[in-house]
Amino acid sequence: MTPQRNTGADAEAELPEYAGHYRLESCLGSGGMGVVHLARSTSGLKLAVKVVHAEFAKDREFRGRFRQEVAAARKVSGAFTAPVVDADPEAARPWMATLFIPGPTLSEQVKRNGPMSPAQLRRLMAGLAEALRDIHRVGVVHRDLKPSNVLLAKDGPKVIDFGISRPKDSELRTETGKLIGTPPFMAPEQFRRPREVGPAADIFALGSVLVHAATGRGPFDSDSPYVVAYQVVHDEPDLTGMPEELAPLVLRCLAKEPEDRPTPDEMMRELRSLSASYDTQAFIPAQRVTEDEDEPAEGEGEKPREPDGSPAARSGRGPRTARKVSVRRMAVAAGAGLLVLGGVLASVPWSGDDGPAPTGETVRRSAAAFESWQREAVAGNGSGMPRCAAGAGRLLCFRSGLAFALDPASGRVLWRHRVADERTSGAPSLSGGLLLVPADGGRRVTALDPATGSPRWQRELPAHQAMTVTRSMLLVVGADRVITGIDAATGRTRWSLPVPGTVTPSLSSFAGDRLAYATSTSDDGTRTLVTALDPEAGEQRWEARLAGDLEPVGGSGGSLFLLSTDLASGQTDAVVRYTPDPGTTRRVTLPVRRDAPGASVRGDVVYLLAAGGSLEAVDMDGGRRLWGLQTSVSRGSAPVADGRHVYFTAADGRLLAVDARRGTLVGQTPARLAGNSDQVVAALSTPLVVGAQVYAGAPDGSVFAVDGADPAGW
Repeated sequence: MTPQRNTGADAEAELPEYAGHYRLESCLGSGGMGVVHLARSTSGLKLAVKVVHAEFAKDREFRGRFRQEVAAARKVSGAFTAPVVDADPEAARPWMATLFIPGPTLSEQVKRNGPMSPAQLRRLMAGLAEALRDIHRVGVVHRDLKPSNVLLAKDGPKVIDFGISRPKDSELRTETGKLIGTPPFMAPEQFRRPREVGPAADIFALGSVLVHAATGRGPFDSDSPYVVAYQVVHDEPDLTGMPEELAPLVLRCLAKEPEDRPTPDEMMRELRSLSASYDTQAFIPAQRVTEDEDEPAEGEGEKPREPDGSPAARSGRGPRTARKVSVRRMAVAAGAGLLVLGGVLASVPWSGDDGPAPTGETVRRSAAAFESWQREAVAGNGSGMPRCAAGAGRLLCFRSGLAFALDPASGRVLWRHRVADERTSGAPSLSGGLLLVPADGGRRVTALDPATGSPRWQRELPAHQAMTVTRSMLLVVGADRVITGIDAATGRTRWSLPVPGTVTPSLSSFAGDRLAYATSTSDDGTRTLVTALDPEAGEQRWEARLAGDLEPVGGSGGSLFLLSTDLASGQTDAVVRYTPDPGTTRRVTLPVRRDAPGASVRGDVVYLLAAGGSLEAVDMDGGRRLWGLQTSVSRGSAPVADGRHVYFTAADGRLLAVDARRGTLVGQTPARLAGNSDQVVAALSTPLVVGAQVYAGAPDGSVFAVDGADPAGW
């Protein structure tokens, strides 16, 4: 590789060829603190690697600030940021590597295309409010939010550059001589009381960023940073050109006193009330082209970085209808034939093996597009998302202690039945021809007739540490490592089976797989014992001792698919396929370790959605990752694939669809937040795919249906 020279303000010796073991391919830009390079990992993953200028590498105080930056970036790494892959703040030239995110900065976008339209501005405002909410939740204050620190990725805005000082960007310094922000986007308290800066300072900066996006200038403008500082502290902002409907909210963001500014959640609530047309689609730069065009060849479309060194990138090419996304593993998954602990929802038929075949009217798929519907909250003012299963030609749902059935064609309520108080939560499951509804934290199960909602049996469960549901059995395992098989049709115990090992196993079962699995990992995490059970007969079918700390996530084609956890980091580092006949194992290492991914299996492809919003597809037959997508949902449900699309829900009630072949976002529904949207939903609703229709629950208590064949029309 030809040695690269720094293009920043300071002359330097030739830049290094590597940062750690990452090869630096080209210079994306340079600023006061360092140089940002395009680099690749050993597996070929594109990275943006920031290398500190040599002069600051010798400064102990600056090294300490860079360590703080790395720590903050790691803490917030996820859906609304550029996730940190690796860093070495102690190196001779400190560096940090993040995922390379194609897309212009907001500053570049406004320079090239002019001010944003009101609709684009609303979406940007919503995305940045979501970003600040997640950033502030982990105790981080950005302190330098500005247009060049906002990347307009195809799946939504990303906030970048945490805690960075740029001594050469301005003449304004703190008493230590280090810049604490960029004057046009700093809050009054950053000038008056810099040691008391809190989250509200980021809200003030957000207001200034939005004015820049709407008008091409800031609310306080001058060639002199000292004049700007005076205006920020004493003058009223200039909102000329700001859309009338957004001006009052932006003005509140620019209040002089921190306590007078809205919180991110208050901003999102007000945005929803401003316009019925408001949604949370990501801003897609106007110059993007249709999804039929391929990504530019290597080196095409490269855009220089902002002079301040903000991560830049190609504007990239993306789908015309791309919108923003998200996902996280659920401990409890809803679906036909599964209840808790590792179950993965798949596309299911309406009748299954146990229920009567539905009528043509119930499950029709006409040539015309399916007519979407939404059923408002059935469970009153309860909390949580409704979670549903499919069976007997009905949607069978549970929320806030209430089970209810809906007509899948219209959303009409067919019956409802109170089974527990509102404090309980769980996912219903169809087994043995009945709807099993958990209560009292899983200590009790009620079985209902799916056709009428009338109770068939109720049973207190024996003390247990894990359970799962198959097509006809409820399995529980206690601390004595004895699995009890309960007939779902009658509620009676049919068998008990001790399982080998010294650790109490977890239990899992998967739609379309007739076996259930008990897994236990050795104390040192180096081996996992998997025991496959026939739930009908209560007999062991095979046993395997596999290397690593593994968790089953799906079964397909006679193979079991598992996720591997790295012992040092606690993150998922690989996908493993075990085929008992002939006893072979294939392992595909992920290019980046993932936090708590939810996963599903379709054929020989495993789809993973990690905490922080990374969605990827791994082809186990080909032994490679097919694609990866950085989404904008920090927390989401387990993903569900139907061959065409991958679906998942977000904590704000959106249902999102990604092209299963290309890994591009193709559609999403509006958010459906509850009135108390400041509260975090404990468990998310996994999408239910039935034929060409997709069903999901939302935090506002509603259940809704959309046409899975046309996500762009959602």
